[in-house]
Amino acid sequence: MRHDIILRIGAKLILPFILLFALYVHFHGEYGPGGGFQAGVISASVVILYALIFGVEPTKRAVPQGLVERLIPLGVLLYASVGLPAFFHGRNFLDYGVLGRDSASGHALGILLIETGVLITVASTMVAIFYAFADRGRT
Repeated sequence: MRHDIILRIGAKLILPFILLFALYVHFHGEYGPGGGFQAGVISASVVILYALIFGVEPTKRAVPQGLVERLIPLGVLLYASVGLPAFFHGRNFLDYGVLGRDSASGHALGILLIETGVLITVASTMVAIFYAFADRGRT
Protein backbone atom coordinates (compact mmCIF):
# COMPACT_ATOMS: atom_id res chain seq x y z
CA MET A 1 0.00 0.00 0.00
CA ARG A 2 2.96 2.35 0.41
CA HIS A 3 2.94 3.16 -3.29
CA ASP A 4 -0.78 3.90 -3.65
CA ILE A 5 -0.87 7.67 -4.20
CA ILE A 6 -4.64 7.97 -3.59
CA LEU A 7 -4.39 6.35 -0.16
CA ARG A 8 -1.36 8.42 0.81
CA ILE A 9 -2.95 11.74 -0.18
CA GLY A 10 -6.30 10.76 1.31
CA ALA A 11 -4.65 9.81 4.59
CA LYS A 12 -2.69 13.07 4.71
CA LEU A 13 -5.94 14.96 4.19
CA ILE A 14 -8.05 13.07 6.72
CA LEU A 15 -5.59 12.44 9.58
CA PRO A 16 -5.62 16.04 10.90
CA PHE A 17 -9.42 16.02 10.97
CA ILE A 18 -9.47 12.74 12.90
CA LEU A 19 -7.08 14.27 15.43
CA LEU A 20 -9.23 17.40 15.60
CA PHE A 21 -12.27 15.22 16.28
CA ALA A 22 -10.34 13.49 19.09
CA LEU A 23 -9.64 16.88 20.65
CA TYR A 24 -13.30 17.82 20.29
CA VAL A 25 -14.37 14.60 22.03
CA HIS A 26 -11.82 15.24 24.77
CA PHE A 27 -12.72 18.84 25.51
CA HIS A 28 -16.48 18.27 25.32
CA GLY A 29 -16.43 15.01 27.29
CA GLU A 30 -17.42 16.80 30.47
CA TYR A 31 -20.61 18.16 28.91
CA GLY A 32 -21.65 15.36 26.59
CA PRO A 33 -20.72 11.88 25.42
CA GLY A 34 -17.01 11.27 25.21
CA GLY A 35 -14.02 12.03 27.30
CA GLY A 36 -10.49 10.86 27.77
CA PHE A 37 -10.96 7.20 26.90
CA GLN A 38 -12.78 7.82 23.64
CA ALA A 39 -10.42 10.63 22.67
CA GLY A 40 -7.44 8.40 23.45
CA VAL A 41 -8.69 5.64 21.19
CA ILE A 42 -9.42 8.10 18.38
CA SER A 43 -5.94 9.64 18.79
CA ALA A 44 -4.33 6.22 18.66
CA SER A 45 -6.30 5.44 15.50
CA VAL A 46 -4.48 8.34 13.82
CA VAL A 47 -1.11 6.70 14.51
CA ILE A 48 -2.39 3.26 13.52
CA LEU A 49 -3.89 4.52 10.25
CA TYR A 50 -0.64 6.32 9.49
CA ALA A 51 1.24 3.05 10.06
CA LEU A 52 -1.13 1.10 7.86
CA ILE A 53 -0.73 3.55 4.98
CA PHE A 54 2.92 4.62 5.27
CA GLY A 55 4.46 1.64 7.09
CA VAL A 56 5.47 0.84 10.65
CA GLU A 57 9.06 2.09 10.43
CA PRO A 58 8.17 5.64 9.26
CA THR A 59 5.53 5.71 11.98
CA LYS A 60 8.07 4.71 14.61
CA ARG A 61 10.28 7.57 13.42
CA ALA A 62 7.37 10.00 13.78
CA VAL A 63 6.09 8.50 17.07
CA PRO A 64 9.02 6.62 18.67
CA GLN A 65 8.23 3.51 20.66
CA GLY A 66 10.31 4.77 23.58
CA LEU A 67 8.18 7.92 23.78
CA VAL A 68 5.00 5.88 23.67
CA GLU A 69 6.22 3.65 26.50
CA ARG A 70 7.12 6.70 28.61
CA LEU A 71 3.75 8.36 28.06
CA ILE A 72 1.79 5.43 29.53
CA PRO A 73 2.89 6.00 33.15
CA LEU A 74 2.95 9.77 32.61
CA GLY A 75 -0.81 9.75 32.03
CA VAL A 76 -1.34 7.62 35.14
CA LEU A 77 0.89 10.01 37.10
CA LEU A 78 -1.14 13.00 35.89
CA TYR A 79 -4.35 11.24 36.90
CA ALA A 80 -3.02 10.42 40.36
CA SER A 81 -1.42 13.81 40.94
CA VAL A 82 -4.74 15.61 40.44
CA GLY A 83 -5.98 14.06 43.67
CA LEU A 84 -2.97 15.03 45.77
CA PRO A 85 -3.86 18.69 46.47
CA ALA A 86 -7.20 17.66 48.00
CA PHE A 87 -5.50 14.88 49.95
CA PHE A 88 -2.98 17.32 51.43
CA HIS A 89 -5.78 19.73 52.35
CA GLY A 90 -7.46 16.99 54.39
CA ARG A 91 -10.26 16.35 51.91
CA ASN A 92 -11.21 13.30 49.84
CA PHE A 93 -8.58 12.16 47.35
CA LEU A 94 -10.19 13.35 44.09
CA ASP A 95 -12.14 16.29 45.54
CA TYR A 96 -11.56 18.87 42.81
CA GLY A 97 -12.86 21.82 44.82
CA VAL A 98 -9.38 22.78 46.03
CA LEU A 99 -8.03 23.19 42.49
CA GLY A 100 -9.77 26.47 41.66
CA ARG A 101 -10.95 29.74 43.15
CA ASP A 102 -14.33 28.16 43.82
CA SER A 103 -15.73 24.65 43.72
CA ALA A 104 -17.14 24.94 40.18
CA SER A 105 -13.90 26.13 38.57
CA GLY A 106 -11.93 23.53 40.55
CA HIS A 107 -14.29 20.82 39.38
CA ALA A 108 -13.94 21.87 35.72
CA LEU A 109 -10.14 21.96 35.96
CA GLY A 110 -10.00 18.64 37.82
CA ILE A 111 -12.14 16.84 35.26
CA LEU A 112 -10.08 18.29 32.40
CA LEU A 113 -6.80 17.14 34.00
CA ILE A 114 -8.19 13.70 34.84
CA GLU A 115 -9.50 13.24 31.30
CA THR A 116 -6.16 14.41 29.89
CA GLY A 117 -4.36 11.77 31.95
CA VAL A 118 -6.77 9.12 30.68
CA LEU A 119 -6.32 10.31 27.08
CA ILE A 120 -2.52 10.11 27.32
CA THR A 121 -2.56 6.66 28.92
CA VAL A 122 -5.18 5.14 26.60
CA ALA A 123 -3.66 6.54 23.40
CA SER A 124 -0.15 5.44 24.40
CA THR A 125 -1.33 1.99 25.44
CA MET A 126 -3.22 1.46 22.19
CA VAL A 127 -0.20 2.52 20.13
CA ALA A 128 2.11 0.33 22.25
CA ILE A 129 -0.18 -2.66 21.68
CA PHE A 130 -0.21 -1.93 17.94
CA TYR A 131 3.60 -1.69 17.88
CA ALA A 132 3.85 -5.00 19.76
CA PHE A 133 1.61 -6.73 17.23
CA ALA A 134 3.32 -5.05 14.27
CA ASP A 135 6.72 -6.26 15.50
CA ARG A 136 5.60 -9.86 16.00
CA GLY A 137 7.50 -12.24 13.80
CA ARG A 138 10.19 -9.69 12.94
CA THR A 139 13.65 -10.57 14.17
